Formats: sequence, structure tokens, C-alpha cells
Amino acid sequence: MARMPRFLLTHRQTTYHVISRTALDGYPLGDQEKSLLLGIIQNLSAVYFCQVLGFCLMGNHFHLLVTMLPENEITDQEVQASFQQRYGDEYTLMPGQIPFYRQKWTSLSEYVKEIKQTFTRVYNKKRGRKGTFWAERFKSLIVEKGETLINCLAYIDLNPIRANLVDKPEDYRWSSLGYRFRSHRKDTFLSWNLGLEEYNVDSSKERLRLYREFVYARGGIDTGKGKVLEGVPLPECVERFIQRTRFFTEAGIIGSREFVRQGFEHFRDLIQPKRERRPHKIQGLEQTYSLKRLT
Repeated sequence: MARMPRFLLTHRQTTYHVISRTALDGYPLGDQEKSLLLGIIQNLSAVYFCQVLGFCLMGNHFHLLVTMLPENEITDQEVQASFQQRYGDEYTLMPGQIPFYRQKWTSLSEYVKEIKQTFTRVYNKKRGRKGTFWAERFKSLIVEKGETLINCLAYIDLNPIRANLVDKPEDYRWSSLGYRFRSHRKDTFLSWNLGLEEYNVDSSKERLRLYREFVYARGGIDTGKGKVLEGVPLPECVERFIQRTRFFTEAGIIGSREFVRQGFEHFRDLIQPKRERRPHKIQGLEQTYSLKRLT
């Protein structure tokens, strides 16, 4: 049976939650491997036209929350700058090549494929092995900016807590929250473009404080600052949130009812449904709906 084509919106900025698992037994991504993978993601994110919002590198899989920019927003000069970033002075970009690279470097599929292929090539060379490292093709789902996006980001940053790897999410150095806390970098690797007004403040320290408190509330982590979130006792909130996290990995589209409905209409010809599909309400996440992934 042919695989269902991936849900991709190439005509506008679109945020995707990407998940990819290894094909090897156990937990082949140790500290060195995670450092290698993170470096590859950082390097390629400086070439591709994207904004990385979050990530988490675990022992046998990784999460990436990334916004891809559409071709029509990218100028010839920006393509030339990315080419220089990627190849340096070794090669010259010809004018006729610009459309090819503009399309390639705005493609989610090309972006993730190059991350995985680059990692596999270096990993295999270091270990004198051949063969694949990654399992089946990566999963991706479209995430609406705003409340849905920050919930998805919190889900990603809480992975080390669920796996009992650390007591506090910022202590895990291979996640976006840990990266922000440990580095205090002023680089442009991670974006705060979440679509929420409260994160538009100038102070990066204030943005980080707001987000950390949100993650602690969602994860049920004791901050010593009260036990109530939106009128619901914290343990119940946490349980409901954890129970619904599968929607952040298994849905095809997730967001408000209208966002999901519009997504369904956009992909109607691709899906070719036998019946009308309605947005599915996600209990425990206010005003959040999903379109179930089809196989």
C-alpha cells in the first residue's frame, strides 16, 4: 500500500512537530551522539530557511519543533547567503541554481532528511559500520501557533521528566529548555516566535522565566509557588496533560477548531475521505482540536 503523502503547507509559514526514532536496539544516542546530532541541527538550521522553536534529544529518538518559511518569502540574496554558509568559497552559486536551492532549503522533508543522513554518515564512519541508523520515515504534524504551540513545546521539554532522567527539565542539557538555561547564548538558533503576546517582551530572561513557570505547571514540578493552575488542582492538571500528549505525536494537525477545519479542507483532495471528518476535541487542553493522522 502506498504511503499517505505528508501534510505540508508550503504557501505560508508553518510550524511542525517532528519525531524520528532510531532503528538500533537500546539507546544508541549517548552524550557524544547527542552532541553530534545537536551540532548538525544547529549547522543546517543556519542554512535552511526555518526557525527552531524547541528540541529534545533522547536515547532512541528526537523531537524538533520548527517553523519552515515559504519560498515566496525568500529573496535571491538570502539564497546566496545560505549557499555561502553551506559551501563557503569552494563553490559558486549560478543564477540558474537559485530556484533549486530556494525550494530545497524551504522544504521540511529535505531539512530533516539532511539532518538524519549527515548524522548517519558521521556515526557510521566513526564506528566503521554500514547501514541505516534511523527507523521508518519521520513523523510530522502541523501545530497552530499560540496556546497549542506552547503546550506542544512544553510536552517536548518534559520528555526527560517522563523518562525520570532529571528532576528539573532545565537540568537536561539536550532539550531546548536546558539549552536556554545552560548557554545563556545570544545566538539565533532558538526562536521565541510562539505567537503569544506575553513572549514578545524584549527581555530574554523574562521570556525564559515565563516559559519555565508554564513548563513546571504542566509537568507538576514543585516550584513552591502555589498548587493551582486555571482553577484545577495541579495533580489533576498534570495527569490530564500527560494522558493527552499522544495528540502531540499522533495527530496530523492540531490547533483551534477553525485551524484544524481549514487544514482538513486544504488536504481534502489528498485525504479523499469517505466521510466528512470533524475536528476532534482534546479533553484537558482548552479549545484544542486535532485531525487524526491517516495511514
